[in-house]
Amino acid sequence: MNSRTYHPVTAPSKLNGKMILGCFINAGSWDSTINLIHRWGAARESRYVCICNVHSLVTARHEEVFRNALINADMATPDGMPVTWMLRQMGFPDQQRINGPDLMWNYCELAERMNESIFLYGSTQKTLDNLQRRLNISFPKLVIAGSYSPPFRTLSSEEDAEITDRINSSGAQVVFVSLGCPKQELWMQAHRGKINAVMVGVGAAFDYHAGTIKRAPLWMQHHGLEWLHRLYSEPRRLWKRYMVTNSIFIIAAGWQLLVYKLKM
Repeated sequence: MNSRTYHPVTAPSKLNGKMILGCFINAGSWDSTINLIHRWGAARESRYVCICNVHSLVTARHEEVFRNALINADMATPDGMPVTWMLRQMGFPDQQRINGPDLMWNYCELAERMNESIFLYGSTQKTLDNLQRRLNISFPKLVIAGSYSPPFRTLSSEEDAEITDRINSSGAQVVFVSLGCPKQELWMQAHRGKINAVMVGVGAAFDYHAGTIKRAPLWMQHHGLEWLHRLYSEPRRLWKRYMVTNSIFIIAAGWQLLVYKLKM
């Protein structure tokens, strides 16, 4: 894991970033991202963070409801090297890739040290059990205030109210949400103002850290090839996502970048 030590600092009130394919993506370092979530969580502010990769940005171009969820996020970080490269070309040359699995892991390191509590929402009960065992080994003093594996159906209003109360009563400052895109983004948007914590949509992070899905080697992650590893691992499920959406992104992002350069 890309683990390091983060020290709380005063985060800027205004976030930097650029519009990429119609969605505002925040520019910032690992330090500024982690510390802003910490500040929000310490104040028990109801906010949500989206981790945006090529697939989510291309999907947002065609699905208005999902696009609104991304646009209205309190923070949208660049996941995937193509999105990161776009920010680098548009005025943020030192932009880092802020991805879900590493964001979750690095925040747990800070939460343990600062005696903050987290809540795990999503995935299967088996994955949650494995994940909590792994977190307990890596972060023995981390407070896991609770976890919940929702059923594969829409919750009733009563069920939703019950889990919302459960999360709020747990005292968790940060809720990691692993429901997959776009379900997790829509869930977080619907619960802002209801859940008194920072919700962070981390995609497949639960499965990676629980060991149910093997993550790409570090050299592939660092060279923007993590998508290729996932495609190789699950070709039937992911071929369309990567072959089609990647092509759409290259064309749309290339055109946007050309226009941007011409205006400079």
